[in-house]
Amino acid sequence: MVDDRAPRYVLVSLHAHPDDEALLTGGTLARAAAEGHRTVLVVATDGAAGLADGAPGAALAQRRARELAASAAALGVARVVRLGHRDSGYLVPAGAGAGPSGPVFSALPVDGLAAEVAAVLREERADVLTTYDAHGGYGHPDHVHVHRIGVAAAALAGTPVVLEATVDRTWVRRALRLAARVPGLVGDVTADRVADGFTARADLTHRVDVRAHAAAKRASLAAHASQSETGGRRGIRGIGALLLLPRPVFRRALGREWFTERGRAPGGVLLDDVFASLRRG
Repeated sequence: MVDDRAPRYVLVSLHAHPDDEALLTGGTLARAAAEGHRTVLVVATDGAAGLADGAPGAALAQRRARELAASAAALGVARVVRLGHRDSGYLVPAGAGAGPSGPVFSALPVDGLAAEVAAVLREERADVLTTYDAHGGYGHPDHVHVHRIGVAAAALAGTPVVLEATVDRTWVRRALRLAARVPGLVGDVTADRVADGFTARADLTHRVDVRAHAAAKRASLAAHASQSETGGRRGIRGIGALLLLPRPVFRRALGREWFTERGRAPGGVLLDDVFASLRRG
């Protein structure tokens, strides 16, 4: 229920690919929208190199743009900005900036990309920006680049609160070990591969309860049907694996989202409000 007396804020969420918004911040976006705040989604790449049964390329990029629109609608997002840069893919070789299709996103200079994002932040008068942690979660080059760009863009635009969307490293490693017990379920991202990825529990500042918005998060994930299968095999990175979870289990497993606020000392009770610093400021 929206409290008409409460302040309204603008939350801009920056992501690397279509579907990242659902996985890392879907519940937070849905909760903020339901509470009456304006939510804006900025997606850096076209997703053309995403994991899917179909061949990568322009057709996949077009499909993923439609999926992104459906996901945003499920989350109540007010505006979607697609920057449209070339998806780097997971493994980027040295010199990937040179090629017939132009440079991949992760090879583009930070300054120019930050200026693009800062323009959206200024236009929206953003109060909060979400980006990624310095690891880029599990180390995808586009995610690492989004971290750099988000930090630089917020500085350019003077956005007061920057939240690094992440996952509690302890939680994700435990979940991956459990998933590994199911034959064929775990794909490329295993517990060993994220040993230094995501964020240590002691460095987190926020754990946002989004259980009341699990249905919206699930619908957002389901919108990204092209990513439900990974190269003909189901994997933990495949959204299809998450959608196999019974709804009560889904709500329990994906009912929290984690952030680290830049400039806020970690420790103590984790905050359950992405606008906490603004309310107290």
